[in-house]
Amino acid sequence: MRAWMVMGAALALAPMSGAMAQDAEAGQRVYNQCRACHTINAGGRNGVGPNLHGFWGRRAGQVQGFRYSANMQQLAEQGLTWDEATLRRYLTNPKDVVPNGSMAFNGIRNEQQMNDLLAFLQRASSQ
Repeated sequence: MRAWMVMGAALALAPMSGAMAQDAEAGQRVYNQCRACHTINAGGRNGVGPNLHGFWGRRAGQVQGFRYSANMQQLAEQGLTWDEATLRRYLTNPKDVVPNGSMAFNGIRNEQQMNDLLAFLQRASSQ
């Protein structure tokens, strides 16, 4: 009986503890602020920023036809790869990862928005 009560309490609290869960649909709304410079669809054009399709898990600076900053090119040659840890740092403060890069973005400070955006980017970059 006690085990059922404990399990019931855990299930009742699950929605509250999942507040930081990733929601790709909400992440798509966060991505709307990225759309001014980036596309993410397969075969999409480069804009002010490179097309992001297929970038998850790939070494930085690999989009053909996009002119990267010298700093980004140097870091790419050194092995900078777009994984969750790097993206989390970069999207919080791009200058923290690429100090002399050309991305003009102040960063995402809200942890829930970051989690949601990362879920969206991972999903959308591979579709």
